[in-house]
Amino acid sequence: MYPTARFISSLDRYAKLLVDYSIGVEKGMEVLVSSETTAAPLVREIYRQVLRSGAYPTPLLRDELLSEIFYLEANEDQLRHVTPLLRTLYEEYDASISILSTIHTKPLIGIDPSKIAVARQAIAPLFQEFLEKAARGEKKWTIAPYPTLAMSQEASMRPLEFEEFVYKAVKLHYEDPVAAWMDQARRQEKVVNDILSKADELRFEGPGISLTVKVSGRKWISDDGHENMPGGEVFTGPHEDGVDGCVEFDMPQVYSGIEVEGVRLCFRNGVLSEYSATKGGDFLERMVNLDDGAKRLGELAFGLNYDVQRQTKEILFDEKIGGTIHMALGNGYPETGSTNRSAIHWDMVKSMWNARVYADGDLVYENGYFINWNKED
Repeated sequence: MYPTARFISSLDRYAKLLVDYSIGVEKGMEVLVSSETTAAPLVREIYRQVLRSGAYPTPLLRDELLSEIFYLEANEDQLRHVTPLLRTLYEEYDASISILSTIHTKPLIGIDPSKIAVARQAIAPLFQEFLEKAARGEKKWTIAPYPTLAMSQEASMRPLEFEEFVYKAVKLHYEDPVAAWMDQARRQEKVVNDILSKADELRFEGPGISLTVKVSGRKWISDDGHENMPGGEVFTGPHEDGVDGCVEFDMPQVYSGIEVEGVRLCFRNGVLSEYSATKGGDFLERMVNLDDGAKRLGELAFGLNYDVQRQTKEILFDEKIGGTIHMALGNGYPETGSTNRSAIHWDMVKSMWNARVYADGDLVYENGYFINWNKED
């Protein structure tokens, strides 16, 4: 059996963390709980906790093979069709808990990327409306991992090693995981309030990066384990015309199960002016030319979860790695003030252990840490 008995015995604590802390489920809420069938044990515990909260849970188990069949068989009209059920999931539910438990880390490899793009463009308005409602506090959502053999293999970890990685990433190894996340939240809020929210321009300097990003007037969001578990990042939407310089990403970048390596991006007045990759360049070419928004940054973020210290090729973990930054080509989050719109949102992660960040000329980040990270209030 995988996960092992140790992880399974902690599922009640994990479920309570997601229901009580990540979402804050309240009596009367309609709560969708979705996952692949592999995570059924965790879904059962979440279902139990939602009921105990006086809310109304709806379980939805997914089958990844159906997605493969869809993209192999669907015609143009079917790719663009938005089903009534999908509309209901986006529009009617108060909260969504989605469990990442993939049985294949590249389920759509070999599928024509343009077909995937058409389907995503079809639901983009619905997704955008959902994000805007979430920004107003009208919707709540979280996505959380459940270890699978496929994910451990993709991460180049042994099964038990990956299970332990997940266990620590969501802070179940602390005696009180909620208290641990509250401490994470306090530290991140200090970074946001004392440094980033006061900055007009950030300058990144170090190996493989020389970049300036304008962020004045944009809102910085602290992801502290509510909308993502694990959390551990602070992010904003850069000015659409305020990114200049170049960045080289020293990790493989994955999008829709397709891996691209050696990505180098250069911007001028916010627009992608040069781009290349040592592997997967054709895919990068197709994605950045999907629409105008794909050539701009929709997100800039700092990874601050120091319980996550290695790449897994799963962005839910990788964008939180302590000592990294990530930038997303494409769609921005409305709550940050971003107006960039695109059918894609492609997060790309870069190590910052030997780099510096300056806010309006002042050093604020060095060798993987903000200068106030370990300082007490």
